[in-house]
Amino acid sequence: MATEQPGSIARDLLAQLPASPDAYPQNLDLIRETVLLVRFGAAAYRAASFLDDRILGPAVHGAWLPIGDVAAASQRAANGHPVHFIFHTGHVGSTLVSRLLDETGNVLSLREPLPLRTLADAHDVLGRVDSLLSNAQFDLALAMLMRLWGRGYRETHSVVVKATSSAGRLAAPILAASEDSRAIYMNVGAEPYLATLLAGQNSPIDLRGHGAERMRRLQSRVGTALAPLHTLSIGELAAMSWLAESWTRRDAVKQFAGRVMALDFEAFLANVADGMARVLGHFALPADARYLSQVGRSPVLTRYSKAPEYGYTPDVRAEVLRDSRRHNRGEIRNGMDWLERRASADPGVAEIMTTMGG
Repeated sequence: MATEQPGSIARDLLAQLPASPDAYPQNLDLIRETVLLVRFGAAAYRAASFLDDRILGPAVHGAWLPIGDVAAASQRAANGHPVHFIFHTGHVGSTLVSRLLDETGNVLSLREPLPLRTLADAHDVLGRVDSLLSNAQFDLALAMLMRLWGRGYRETHSVVVKATSSAGRLAAPILAASEDSRAIYMNVGAEPYLATLLAGQNSPIDLRGHGAERMRRLQSRVGTALAPLHTLSIGELAAMSWLAESWTRRDAVKQFAGRVMALDFEAFLANVADGMARVLGHFALPADARYLSQVGRSPVLTRYSKAPEYGYTPDVRAEVLRDSRRHNRGEIRNGMDWLERRASADPGVAEIMTTMGG
């Protein structure tokens, strides 16, 4: 990425910031108290599966600016649009739904903005002596980003932020701070979740990378001590991840009844048109009859959403799950047994297993 010290690029981006999403806050550095602004565009947003460092190629220009300057410019943001969210438990079709929303022509989709993960980590330690932010500073940073995420293009009706799975733990503070925001929260039952995760070549890295934070979150909810993270098999680690994220999802749906819509991915795939009609209605987006009549045949459903250059259909997904259930039978059983032991010892786990397809 081409960057400069505050100069012509920085001045141009800061001047453009209040009016256009073409100046995008790609990164938030709480240690240096700076924001990385980059030049982006409508086509780039639509192409991006992740708005993290993977978008920073040689052709992307940007500059780091003091957070105070960016916050002040964000106060002048005009024509703000509703900012809604897709939260999810991981590998449950959130990127697919985000790309289907792109097809409406009136949604600006922001997929996995990096500052959201930074805020999630910062929120975990609020009130502790090692927190870099006070509660008030956190609220100001979130408000700044919400204003900047709310900018859109001429055709934009709403902005829909697709979070990373672990950023679902920010659902409550975000929705409490933004009464106009709504969310869908995607999940699948425990067994298909385990089959999906264990089919992925990089899943052990993903599960171990998020494992410590998820284990801490889960231990704060259950009444009995959990076995140490390092003792879990890969199937048990996947089960723990499902339970931690499902519990966060359940709490969000309960706390913000009517504003957070639970969406099961397998039920969604069984009737895409009906699922998208529900999503559009929940986000108060136009329910175009032509769009809904065609969405079940969208080319988006034939590609791997996170890497559209690869083909991936619902039938291929079903075959992947069948193969995983054959090859990973033992670890899927380990994971389900782990969940059943937790359910027998904790009524909260039992409720989640019953209501969320354990």
